[in-house]
Amino acid sequence: MNCIPTVKSPFHFLNPNFKILCHPNPSQILILPQSHANRKPLLSHYNKSSNLNLTAKKRNIQIKASVDGNNGKSRNWVSWLPTGGLAADKILRLISTATSSPICQFISSPTTFLHSVDPRIKLVWLLALVVLPARSQILVRFGLVACIALLSGLVLPKHVWVDQLGRVSLICGILFILCGLGTDGIPQLVQSRTPSSSITGLPELHASLSGYSYLIMKLGPLQFTRKGLSVASTASCLTFTIFQSASLCLATTTPEQLAFALQWFMLPLRRIGVPVAEIVLTLMLSLRFINLVFDEVRNVALGIVSRRINWQQLTVMETIDIFASYIRRIFKNIFSHAEQISQAMIVRGFRGDSNAHKLYFLSDSSFKMADFISLLCLIGVTSVALLSDYLLVS
Repeated sequence: MNCIPTVKSPFHFLNPNFKILCHPNPSQILILPQSHANRKPLLSHYNKSSNLNLTAKKRNIQIKASVDGNNGKSRNWVSWLPTGGLAADKILRLISTATSSPICQFISSPTTFLHSVDPRIKLVWLLALVVLPARSQILVRFGLVACIALLSGLVLPKHVWVDQLGRVSLICGILFILCGLGTDGIPQLVQSRTPSSSITGLPELHASLSGYSYLIMKLGPLQFTRKGLSVASTASCLTFTIFQSASLCLATTTPEQLAFALQWFMLPLRRIGVPVAEIVLTLMLSLRFINLVFDEVRNVALGIVSRRINWQQLTVMETIDIFASYIRRIFKNIFSHAEQISQAMIVRGFRGDSNAHKLYFLSDSSFKMADFISLLCLIGVTSVALLSDYLLVS
């Protein structure tokens, strides 16, 4: 019985149990160099074997790539490469410019009549502007939007109200189109349950002489109906009034005045155990902290833009790493400011009990002529909105 010897492969460290068969009469022994980590003899026999033809052929493969393809006519593969450098730079510039104008911040100058209105009346106005657009006719809704836009142009600086009204109008416009075409845009395939006039023998009803039409506009398969107009106007006008009225209130009222007004309205809730002092302190700190957040977002974005990074030479992972560092730096600075605020409160005697800590709101509660005019306007707008069902025909 002839035994076929076996030897270990020089790559046996990948699999210790791996073995190969060798020829009984080996003709050549290959010795690995001394520097090889696994120096083992390797037996070879293919040169002397007449039955086996295992000679490997050498094939040279040459790969060429050029910018100009198709005989210099076009650049095919270059157009496939992602160019995200300009996009990253535009994003950072957009962030720095978007936060440059005051958003939800108090604007001390120029001082207008809205600055002198009592903060409690402003809160009542905010509540009314949330309820009225949803309970009034379409003309009243658009009238409220026009009045708020006009008031923003009179009270806020030009660079502020142009920026704010542009963005809010864009959001409301997109919302109006989506709600208008999506509410009742696709006609339903329904069949009337009433029999036709040919079966009943009754005369057909004449069309309305007033020109009423449920369908307002038709855009291909979509249609714009009166129901869509009502829903779209309600959603868009309500969004506009909420955003812009809140921005007006915060731009003309200090955080201390808003905290004073909220505390004045919430004082009766103390009898049922509501922590009014903690809520008011949290509101005042939050309004103070909004400015710091926008400042940090803008400053860190300007710091990256000012370094003039060559985004074209960065890979995708390097670009993502820069944005991750940007977000990490923002949170680090925000937490640092929060720590400084807490240390400042401790130095000023705050020990965690909001009821024992006295807050100075610096608010004058006297009733002025601007407050009287504001109340008359509020009563008039509310009366028109409530009587619009009787005065106007939808």
